[in-house]
Amino acid sequence: MDCAAVHGWLCKQGLTLEYVTYGTCVGMAEFTIIASTWTRRQIFFFVVVWLYSSIAPAAEVQVTVIDRDGAPVPGVAVYIESTGAGALPAPATGVVMDQVDTRFVPHLLVVQVGTEVEFPNSDIVAHHVYSFSNPNDFMLPLYKGDAHAPVTFDEAGVVTLGCNIHDNMLGYILVVDSNIFGKTGQDGQLTLEASPRGESNVKIWSPRIKDKGEVLTRSLTGASNGSVVFKLSEKLRPPHDSASGAIQWSDY
Repeated sequence: MDCAAVHGWLCKQGLTLEYVTYGTCVGMAEFTIIASTWTRRQIFFFVVVWLYSSIAPAAEVQVTVIDRDGAPVPGVAVYIESTGAGALPAPATGVVMDQVDTRFVPHLLVVQVGTEVEFPNSDIVAHHVYSFSNPNDFMLPLYKGDAHAPVTFDEAGVVTLGCNIHDNMLGYILVVDSNIFGKTGQDGQLTLEASPRGESNVKIWSPRIKDKGEVLTRSLTGASNGSVVFKLSEKLRPPHDSASGAIQWSDY
C-alpha cells in the first residue's frame, strides 16, 4: 500500500489543508490526511476500505484427490498458480533430496522455481545421480556424503532422477511457478492458502497419474466453500516399490 497514493488521491478531490492524523500504513511511516468538505469519519472509512482491499487475507482451499473408484490418492503434488499476484518471494533454503537404502527420499519433491536442492548421499554405498530432463538436466558423478554443491532448478517442469549405479532408483522433482504447494496425505487431502488476487488455478501431478490435460487443473473461481475435488478417470500406475516389481521406467 502506497501512502503517498492515498494522499494524492485525496488532494485530487479538491481537499483543503487542515491536517488530521489517523494512523499508520502497513509497513510504511505515519501518514497525514487532508480534511475538507469531507468529514473526518468519511475519510477514515475510505482509508479503511483501501487498506482492506490491499491486504485481504488469504483463503484456505481444501484439495481432495480420489481415484476412479473413489479411494483417496496419497502423495500427489498439489500447487496453486495465480495471475496478477506479483513476483514470487525468495524460494525456501535447505531443501533436500536424500538417498537412503538405495532410494530417493522423498520419492517426489515439490519446489518453487529458483530453488537450490541438496543431494546428500546417506547410504553406505556410492551413487551417481543424474537427470536428462531438459532444461533441468544435471549430473553428480559417483560420490558419498555431501561431495557436491546444491543444484539450482530455474525452469518449471518435471525432473526425473536416476542413478547410474543402481537402476532401481527412481525419483522426481516437480518445479513449479508458485510458492503455494504441498502433497496429499494418506486421506488424499491437502489444505493450502490461496492468494486472493488474480485468477488462480489448482493443479496436481504424480508419476502414478495417467490422466492428462484439464482433468489435472481446477479453477478456484466459484469453488464450493473453498473445496476442490479431483476425481481421476484412468487407472493409477502402481507405487514405486522394488519389492512389488512395480519399477518400470517405461511406465514413468
